[in-house]
Amino acid sequence: MAKVIRLAEYRARPSLVHFNRIELTLLMNLYSRRVAAGEWRDYAIDQGTAGAMFSIYRHAGEHPLYTVAKQASRTHPTVFVVATPERELARSPSLSEALKALERAPRLVQS
Repeated sequence: MAKVIRLAEYRARPSLVHFNRIELTLLMNLYSRRVAAGEWRDYAIDQGTAGAMFSIYRHAGEHPLYTVAKQASRTHPTVFVVATPERELARSPSLSEALKALERAPRLVQS
């Protein structure tokens, strides 16, 4: 049987922070390119009231190589943070700017 929820109680709960469709598209485009190159193999998405996290793994049983976090609150603007387990690589109000920290440096191709 369905449980009746009062709308006022539902709205009073703290809302979860999540990645929107555009942000997920940016994340998955980068992820798919790196999977095709054989560098990354798995990912996880977590969401909570303090923020959302997109974790990137080389192997599923390991710690994440990188974590892209969306930190949002009612009093502060949204910030995207790209980090490794050791340090923070980038912090920006724009996801595309923060993801530049994960882009590979150009390499010299010799023929």
